[in-house]
Amino acid sequence: MKNKILTLLFMVLGTSYQSLAQGDLLITPMRVVFDGNKQKEDINLVNLGKDTATYTISFVQRRMNEDGSFVTIDKPDSGQMFADPYLRLFPRKVTLAPGEPQAIVLQCKRKPGMLAGEYRSHLYFRSEKNYSALGTKSPADTTLLSVQITPIYGITIPIIIRSGIVNVAASLSDLKVESEHDTIQNLRLTINRTGNISIYGNISIKYFPVQGKSYEIGTVNGVGVYTNINKRNILIRLNKTPGVNLKNGKLKVQYISTDEKNPVVYAMGEIDLK
Repeated sequence: MKNKILTLLFMVLGTSYQSLAQGDLLITPMRVVFDGNKQKEDINLVNLGKDTATYTISFVQRRMNEDGSFVTIDKPDSGQMFADPYLRLFPRKVTLAPGEPQAIVLQCKRKPGMLAGEYRSHLYFRSEKNYSALGTKSPADTTLLSVQITPIYGITIPIIIRSGIVNVAASLSDLKVESEHDTIQNLRLTINRTGNISIYGNISIKYFPVQGKSYEIGTVNGVGVYTNINKRNILIRLNKTPGVNLKNGKLKVQYISTDEKNPVVYAMGEIDLK
């Protein structure tokens, strides 16, 4: 039997909302929004590895599911419009020595007749590093299947164009504290989105006892709800605070914009603890 080669592709999404590092590549920023008259954005790359690396850069399309996961799509869902027809990118391939930075330029070229709302595509950075093969059998015995698994690492970041009159609002619902193995507590909630653009922010959870000061017991940064869904389900593990027992009192949850200077509270929710 002839040798066969299998290639395994890993798509990795980051969680930091200011910069993203996966493998040996650091990207800043990890999210780009063209609104108002904005026409240009520089995306900064740094090779954090010990070897020279080459990356190809292209556009891909993603669907967000209600659990926050993504899948690749070819056609837009209801309420979704692709941004890449209105974007120009250069260069589309970079080779970086160890520690070397480089900026790539992203330009937005709006066209007449664009609908009001949000256009979104994702920028895909694919490593061309020649990784060593894993799990290869000796080719001496041609009756055996030889499997070569080569990881190809990639990172995607969302690129968003906002056009015309836009609006968005959010609310929190279905808040519930759940126990896991009697020692771990999680908060389950749903972010509901209305409007013609996505929403993106941080979640903060504080515990207010009947008496005494409040405690922050959970945070999640960079939580988005894109336009192809109207709600996103979230599960957050609550931090343990010595001497604090989450009984009685209240939990107060805020969904807040990422603007550190002028934060906007998108939505709030409370749970009475017993």
